[in-house]
Amino acid sequence: MQKNLVQEKNDVTLNTTTIDRRTNLSRDEFLAKYVNCSRPVVVTDAAKNWPAMGKHTPDFFRENYGHITKTIDGVTYTMTGAIDRILTSTAENKAPYPFNFDIQKVFPELMADFSPQLVYGKGDRINHKLMPKQLLAGTTVHELFLGGNGSSFPYLHYDALFMHTQITQVYGSKVFFMYPPALTPNMYPYPDNPKFSQINFLNPDYDKFPLFKDVEPIVLHLQEGETLFFPSGWWHTTKITEPSITYGRAQLNANNWSNFINDRYVNWKKKISYMAVPVLAYGSIVGNIMNAFEN
Repeated sequence: MQKNLVQEKNDVTLNTTTIDRRTNLSRDEFLAKYVNCSRPVVVTDAAKNWPAMGKHTPDFFRENYGHITKTIDGVTYTMTGAIDRILTSTAENKAPYPFNFDIQKVFPELMADFSPQLVYGKGDRINHKLMPKQLLAGTTVHELFLGGNGSSFPYLHYDALFMHTQITQVYGSKVFFMYPPALTPNMYPYPDNPKFSQINFLNPDYDKFPLFKDVEPIVLHLQEGETLFFPSGWWHTTKITEPSITYGRAQLNANNWSNFINDRYVNWKKKISYMAVPVLAYGSIVGNIMNAFEN
């Protein structure tokens, strides 16, 4: 197994107590100060030229995609019904959440509205010609989340396949609660699903999970038009205080490649054992080729 790159950044992330907000951030500084140091950052102007901004509103989705349905906790909602709930949502009568969609599958025609695409690294390995799409099974690369006041993401977690994450607030705002990878022991991950915490974030049991009481989250209120980048392994959850539409994008590059391939190996060893070793070998070879081209 290759070394876990997330853990190598613990000396940096352990002391991170705030998240910078940057405007006109150069690509070189973005890579050097944030990506390579496993530090989140909010870029205030990364999506300023996206067609989605000002266009993707609750009314837009109700008028153009009102027939689309999604089932949450056994209840099926139409987009029209969910938007009505989102606009009137309260803490006592919360809209369904996460009301999320794979953009490429459900409304691929909207992909152009999230451009120019932002690349979290020297190269975009998700779209690299040497990247088999089978390796991305289990994650959604381009995702849209709609939610209302009082809603929250139900789990404290970090993202699948050790992906980096890009979150752009297209409409409204959202509150993030974040913990660096170095605090993983305080998160009490499930032994059989270590990317999810056993803790009920909204009502933590400190007797059962005493180490969680010793840490404070980094609380970030992401505003409309802002983009949050956070590296793989960062624990997080969200709360919503107003109607909200958020674009999420998984990112894969040299910094999280080894963790990504190792995670594929571990999971496929459990489910498709004969593919596990070839995946590890292929990942090592292709990773070196990508590194050479990117350098």
